[in-house]
Amino acid sequence: MRSSTTTTLAEAISWYTALLLAMMLMLSCCDPSEGGEPGHMFSDSRAACDEIYVVRQGETLHTISEKCGDPFIVEENPHIHDPDDVFPGLVIKITPFKNTRFY
Repeated sequence: MRSSTTTTLAEAISWYTALLLAMMLMLSCCDPSEGGEPGHMFSDSRAACDEIYVVRQGETLHTISEKCGDPFIVEENPHIHDPDDVFPGLVIKITPFKNTRFY
């Protein structure tokens, strides 16, 4: 009798653990501030991006520069030899440009 109770308890714990892991996986896939687009912290189009940015399908250095507010992406990423050769999965460093005036 004790063995069947232990087995039933173990099965229940296994199912709850699997359910919890599935929920955690689903929640980690989406960034609510960007509608599920990873790599960005805020929804503003010129908002700061994470310091380490992974290029997605259809993006160019120009669109990333506008999106993240970093006009010096090529200068800060010496591994980019050709600015036109940007591909999904490329990892780049982002340093947002501060709009300060020098007098």
